[in-house]
Amino acid sequence: MSKLASQETELVFKDIPGGVTAAYGFRAGAISCGIKNPDATRLDLALVVSDLPTATEGCFTTNRVKAAPVRVSQQHIKTGDIRAVVANSGNANACTGHQGIADTKATTKAVAEELGVRMRQVLACSTGIIGMTMPMGRILPRIPELALAISADGSDAAAAAIMTSDTKPKTYAVEVECEGATFRIGGIAKGAGMICPNMATMLCVITTDAKVDPAELKRATLAAVEQSFNRITIDGDTSTNDTVIVMSNGASEAPVIKSRSACTPIFRAALRHVMRELAKMMVRDGERVTKFVEIRVQNARTYQDAKKVAETVAKSLLVKCSWHGGDPNWGRVIHAVGYSGARIREEFIDIYFGGLIAAKNGLASTTPVRELEKVTQQPEFAVTIDLNLGSANYHVFTTDLSEEFVDFNAAEYSAAVFAKRQTGLV
Repeated sequence: MSKLASQETELVFKDIPGGVTAAYGFRAGAISCGIKNPDATRLDLALVVSDLPTATEGCFTTNRVKAAPVRVSQQHIKTGDIRAVVANSGNANACTGHQGIADTKATTKAVAEELGVRMRQVLACSTGIIGMTMPMGRILPRIPELALAISADGSDAAAAAIMTSDTKPKTYAVEVECEGATFRIGGIAKGAGMICPNMATMLCVITTDAKVDPAELKRATLAAVEQSFNRITIDGDTSTNDTVIVMSNGASEAPVIKSRSACTPIFRAALRHVMRELAKMMVRDGERVTKFVEIRVQNARTYQDAKKVAETVAKSLLVKCSWHGGDPNWGRVIHAVGYSGARIREEFIDIYFGGLIAAKNGLASTTPVRELEKVTQQPEFAVTIDLNLGSANYHVFTTDLSEEFVDFNAAEYSAAVFAKRQTGLV
């Protein structure tokens, strides 16, 4: 059972299996197309389908360089009644020009024909290497097989198919009670590298059988993304492909959720909870990371000041290196606070590792270093920065920086090019 505190009361959401197909009326599945490597057998093409009409909302990358599937999906989602999302790993289909757009449209058209819907009712997501065209000869002939692979039990396969450098699939779902009825929210996601606020190198598809008014779905989605996927950072990079899609098909018996209905606060909290759990999974599965760290900034003058401090500390390479070594170096934390651009008073700043105070009023505390080391040597801990200037708070989930992270990211692109040359694709 998962608990989430709201401003008024504590809401309890029941964890359930099923991921993106936990909500009634949704099916999913995946197949192997050899998108990155024609000899590979891993799942790499996924499909999520609603059997009923939907209200659908999406959030996309803020990077000005946008992948073809992002551009196409941003147009398709305006149509309304989205019925399917097709997603692939192994190739980002980014920086591929007009050909990339044509390939994305061809894929959505093929999926639509198999499902008996219109092309604009299909969204597309891609993740993988940037700058390489899609191997359409290995994808389009397999679309009929993909359509046959979907089922109410296909969430795990779909979650596995969108993985890139992820070491494990990311899936989560809850059942929620409201007004004498229940509804479900579930999703799948991928993301392990190029992770930074303003979303990340991530794909996420969330489904719900609640009947949500489109205007309310938009508000709830934007708010939930801001409080989850926009609160994580691993390496400080924002991708070209980031996509979050939320589909509501109204298959449950719960009342319609509108801006001021009784179930609206509960739906918003549940959606935020699902996204936040998926976001935490991404950080914990960051590329070769060893630490999961929550940065909590409190009592800033303004929300923006709190945000600046949290994000600056969370992205500081020196800070992240000290965490990797289990070093409670509060000096690196306070120096990052100082250049964050936030309004601060050095002599007011308190810093805590776990519940132990490391710095008081900008000066070293009397807490023994060995006690602080016990905190930072743990795989998960929190760093609290109290600015003592106001009442605004903010938090970010982040990681350490390991030698293995550098090694892993040193030759990913060249290795992919070499593999394609070996198969005559470039």
